[in-house]
Amino acid sequence: MISFARGVPAPECLAVEELAECARAAIERDGRTILSYGPGGGYGPLRELLAERHGVEPAQVVITSGSLQGFVFLAEQLVRPGTRVLVEAPTYDRPLKILTRLGAEIVPVEMDDEGLVPDAVEEALDAGDAPAFLYTIPTFQNPSGRTLSVERRRRLAELARERQLLVLEDDPYGLVRYDGEPLPSVFDLADGDQIAYCSSFSKTVAPGLRVGWFVLPPRLATEIEALAVSTYISPPYATQATVLEFLRRDSFEPNLERVNGLLRERRDAMLEALARELPEDASWTRPEGGYFVWLELPSGPPTSDLPSEAEEAGVTFVKGSDFFPGGRGGERALRLAFSFVSPDEIAEGVSVLGSLVRAAAPAAL
Repeated sequence: MISFARGVPAPECLAVEELAECARAAIERDGRTILSYGPGGGYGPLRELLAERHGVEPAQVVITSGSLQGFVFLAEQLVRPGTRVLVEAPTYDRPLKILTRLGAEIVPVEMDDEGLVPDAVEEALDAGDAPAFLYTIPTFQNPSGRTLSVERRRRLAELARERQLLVLEDDPYGLVRYDGEPLPSVFDLADGDQIAYCSSFSKTVAPGLRVGWFVLPPRLATEIEALAVSTYISPPYATQATVLEFLRRDSFEPNLERVNGLLRERRDAMLEALARELPEDASWTRPEGGYFVWLELPSGPPTSDLPSEAEEAGVTFVKGSDFFPGGRGGERALRLAFSFVSPDEIAEGVSVLGSLVRAAAPAAL
């Protein structure tokens, strides 16, 4: 099976031997601490390092078991049935499922090729009660691969301040860049005012370590840490200490360069295959980084009709409607993840997908 559904790094991206050495060194150095219980906000030395990176106090950093765990904590703290939450349309499907479970009123906000549209944010704010927060992935967005322009980042920071809008900036892919220049985070542009920032080492080191972090306003950080303690008593210090050892050895930057090279090759293979195999009216994003391409098929079949046929032919993907609240949107779109499969598998898989789309197109017209 060729999986364009899995937004995970290819196995060769994982620095297995070096991380094994880091785990052993971390336990030998501080085993009595990291193999026991401790504060719910995470391993102190790693909190301090992340706090220094973001220019905040360590108490404002809460390390979680992946950033999605932190999203659950934040949503459970702020959302009640009927609470409005603004999200990009499309957006990451897992937060949609979490917000639906909590009974939130999920309000989709328009995007275009430059990312989230600030005027649409204002319209959404004016259309109802104040939302608990706006959830955004401004850099190499999941699922679209789009990146919010610097001008719009500034405007979003201004809106957050003017309207007292809490913005959750999810930034797991920001360092996974293949082309172009890095952009300032919304958090940095706003000096942290009304912006909660989260990221993860899943895309830059290894997802199985489950080390994500949040940078939060002090009161909210205290509340989220208390919720973490009530959920799992103590976080997995051993994996957090392993990441810290990896950083202290100055292994992070060389590893990131290696990972980005491996993934750049896959991104390029995906774009080349789409240009070669898809109908002329098909369109897709051309991300400068991240894991995903968003494919739109205006003359193709509804993408809800494709997964079973594609799976029978040996290819999987995620249909576009999964990334809209209630599945209302993306009926002729799909997300293709290029991070897990090899360039040769990408070429083969897109060829299969292109054949299925072309064969179904006449029936769809």
